[in-house]
Amino acid sequence: MNFNNFGFEPSIVESLDWMGFTETTPIQEKAIPIILEGKDLIGCAQTGTGKTAAFVLPMVDTLIKKGETGGIKTLIIVPTRELATQIESNISGMIYFSNLSCIAVYGGGDGLNYEKERKALVAGADIVIATPGRLISHINMEYVKFDKLQFLILDEADRMLDMGFSDDLMKIVNKLPAKRQTLMFSATMPEKIRTLAHKILQNPERVDISISKPASGIAQSLYFCHDEQKIPLVVEILSKKEYQSVLIFCSTKIAVKNLGRELAFKKLSVKTISSDLEQNEREEVLLSFRNKRTTILVATDVLSRGIDIDSIELVINFDVPPDPEDYVHRVGRTARAQTKGEAITLVNGRDFSKLIGIETMIESEIPRISLPAYMGETPVFKAEAPRQFSNRPRHFKKKVK
Repeated sequence: MNFNNFGFEPSIVESLDWMGFTETTPIQEKAIPIILEGKDLIGCAQTGTGKTAAFVLPMVDTLIKKGETGGIKTLIIVPTRELATQIESNISGMIYFSNLSCIAVYGGGDGLNYEKERKALVAGADIVIATPGRLISHINMEYVKFDKLQFLILDEADRMLDMGFSDDLMKIVNKLPAKRQTLMFSATMPEKIRTLAHKILQNPERVDISISKPASGIAQSLYFCHDEQKIPLVVEILSKKEYQSVLIFCSTKIAVKNLGRELAFKKLSVKTISSDLEQNEREEVLLSFRNKRTTILVATDVLSRGIDIDSIELVINFDVPPDPEDYVHRVGRTARAQTKGEAITLVNGRDFSKLIGIETMIESEIPRISLPAYMGETPVFKAEAPRQFSNRPRHFKKKVK
């Protein structure tokens, strides 16, 4: 489906042309008409499916057509500063030819950042993207007014609840006008998400696009290897092909540091990122990676959901993530928006049970690749029992009233 079919305002059409947006993704095709009708919505869609545009475009179109001035009109709540800045960047492009304004509000900055946020909130920026804790800090100062609010959007709601933001979310929601349009997006739909939706949404429509499986465009594979074989194996993988953009996930900051140091010693273009870095340092590293000045980025899970770079060719799981859902989000950094990509996972003998959990959830066996003979013996994988995978399709779409 083409974006021109939605009848967006000319300024939005101009922005979409400028950004190279033409055809919709499934979540956009299904969600945008519902949002334009003014209905509340629950969207179940994985990272990389285009859900940001799915809620931003109809929201911006509605605000432009109403033409009202003054006051915060949209509040978007997200779990991390990385996602806040990512969405702010996307929105800035989509409203470039309009008179709307937006601001990202998140912790970790200095006093100057806080003052910039305060001024924007007092002035009534049209669109506010915020992490819960930082927003509550401003709300407690009693200068944040939501009397003009028209949209409340919760992105990655499951992640926010996992991070313990349930009480903060309800504290914020209780400050908002009851008459509003509420949109909630989540990669998964556990009972706690359904409970939250019941509390804050009114007769919502529901759109389901994914079922917690990697996108079909991702070529998945794995190696069985011992810990001491992992770094030589990563070097071997990177030597086989001239990749332009590689994202490597490690489970610990120590592993990030060690791998980054070894790859730099091999004269590879690499940077590392973890929670040890200050916000401005993290943004500088991300910018270098996004602009292709850095080829390889080694990171902890701080980036599994909070990085918006469409052209990542290869994702390597240096460590198997502890949760099968985290595997989906990690490998989902490649093959975004219906493109192609590659994901390789390194599995040691202690991680067999994690691998079984991943393969059970995605209902398929990840193809095995033999370790180069010169690297020696590898762990021998033994599944606890034969697994039966259904033929259920990888993606489905449905709308439930």
